[in-house]
Amino acid sequence: MAKILISPGKYVQGKGVLKELNEHVDPLGNKVLAICDSVVLDLFEEEVKEGLANKELLLENFNGECSKQEIERLKELAQSEEIEVIIGIGGGKTLDTAKAVAYYSQLPVGIVPTIAATDAPCSALAVIYSEEGVFEEYLFLPTNPDLVLVDTEIVAQAPARFLVSGMGDALATYFEADACALTKASNMPGGTQTLTALNLAELCYNTLMKYGVAAKKAVEAGVVTEALEKIVEANTLLSGLGFESGGLAAAHAIHNGFTVLEETHAKTHGEKVAYSTLVQLVLEDRDPELIQDVIRFCQKVGLPTTLSDLGIEELDEGEILKVAEASCAEGETIHNMPFKVEAEMVKDAILAVDRLGR
Repeated sequence: MAKILISPGKYVQGKGVLKELNEHVDPLGNKVLAICDSVVLDLFEEEVKEGLANKELLLENFNGECSKQEIERLKELAQSEEIEVIIGIGGGKTLDTAKAVAYYSQLPVGIVPTIAATDAPCSALAVIYSEEGVFEEYLFLPTNPDLVLVDTEIVAQAPARFLVSGMGDALATYFEADACALTKASNMPGGTQTLTALNLAELCYNTLMKYGVAAKKAVEAGVVTEALEKIVEANTLLSGLGFESGGLAAAHAIHNGFTVLEETHAKTHGEKVAYSTLVQLVLEDRDPELIQDVIRFCQKVGLPTTLSDLGIEELDEGEILKVAEASCAEGETIHNMPFKVEAEMVKDAILAVDRLGR
């Protein structure tokens, strides 16, 4: 099987770079449809207009769900206005909608995340929901975004929980890629991982451990520091390249399992992934000192290390077994692990992490 690595066409990050958006969009087109969520328009409309001052700009408010109806509405708008490039500015659903609209319109796309909560901005993937917000399907795209631009000044103004959630999502990257390296499991583009992907995944982990606490403090102060720059890059670029080209294993499958429990629905994707990463480490029988290091990191930045932290106040082994069974469903990425994983093993590891986290 061929080794495959995929990535955005261009990645730009720094304080105030939203004002430089025009020069990075230049190679993509002149007539721009910028899809923005309402919060972005309220807070940063002037910066967006300044950043695209030399373009024919149509600003359009995102309706809140990355649904087929919203994608079709915006696609028709792009066609009627003879748009040349789509830009998505905001949170995850806004960005996924922009990717989908660009794909169906056969146009280039630029992605401008305003939080660093997941590694989704760089990916060739969009998650489609119903208009009521219920998950429907994944839309796998043939290419990554042409441009990803992250203004760290804007990221620093968002609540710290978003940055911490991104660290939780990024925490899984190396351990999942490491498992896939052993099994030579397929990555997202359908090949096996390159040496580059595995090393980027490891750099992601090392960056979190070294700079995560300092970056959280920077966001709490609303300032941009080098530690914050490094963590934004880890959350967005290193984790994005690492998961997509390195592969997924137990952690994200266990995250998916946790979604069967309503008590966890108030927790973010990254918060659930962080706990699930600890479960993977226990499943793998990793060095106890490493597990304790990761637990301490999670506790310092505010990521879950107990079931109570996930919203599960009453311990019911039957409910935890349901999580484990969903994690081990056919086709789940847990089967990329270098040993056979069964639901009972996952249940026990989930309960063990809860005890370790206390």
